[in-house]
Amino acid sequence: MSDPTPIAAPGPIPHPVVHVDRKRLDLIKGYVLHEQRTPGRPLIVTPTQTIGPFHPRALIRPGDEDLAAWEPGAPRAEGEPMVLCGRVLDVAGRPVPGALVEVWHANRHGKYDHPADRYDAPVDPAFKGFGRALTDAQGGWRFLSIRPQGYPNPGYDNWMRPPHVHFSVYAAGVMHRLITQMYFPGEALNDIDPILNSIEDLAARATLIARDAGHEDTASGRACVFEFDIVLRGELETPFQLEA
Repeated sequence: MSDPTPIAAPGPIPHPVVHVDRKRLDLIKGYVLHEQRTPGRPLIVTPTQTIGPFHPRALIRPGDEDLAAWEPGAPRAEGEPMVLCGRVLDVAGRPVPGALVEVWHANRHGKYDHPADRYDAPVDPAFKGFGRALTDAQGGWRFLSIRPQGYPNPGYDNWMRPPHVHFSVYAAGVMHRLITQMYFPGEALNDIDPILNSIEDLAARATLIARDAGHEDTASGRACVFEFDIVLRGELETPFQLEA
């Protein structure tokens, strides 16, 4: 059983460079890269097939693009209003319409409303924290939310994760869902986060930092806008992670 003791906010933030000669991600509890299972008898792996060309439109309900409220018209989450937008592109930079984009992130206190999150921070009952959208004809997607906060990770020395947003993408011709994380520009914790900095290619790492696109007026008030494009393949491919 996992230790139910809440995780308190840490003191000084350790610099992950102390682990530079080891497999950093293998040391991080909760971010398992590989898991081996030993079945009791030989099993035949089910072959994969493309999930395209179309997702059922019923996958998307009204309000699914809004992470800051459970239903349209419901009370909204506390925090700075935020718009996330961008495009899904193919290897040639062409838009990918009909891709399924899912996002999730912590609330304004760095807390996920999930039983596995032991961080001792408040849960906002109005914050849904999860969104889903299909890309339009131009490959575009858009979400409404509130800006998240970072949180301590229960790995070595409870180092602080920078604010980030998780992304999952399904598209025609993609055999497995693609997982990545978006980070915010100007965050000091970006520079010492071992997950972000495990990407050695600096140009590829930079693609995970959203673009600050200013502000716009929304139903929740003046919102900060961040743009983030996802490239499925090619030299400009967005760095993706293995599913835990």
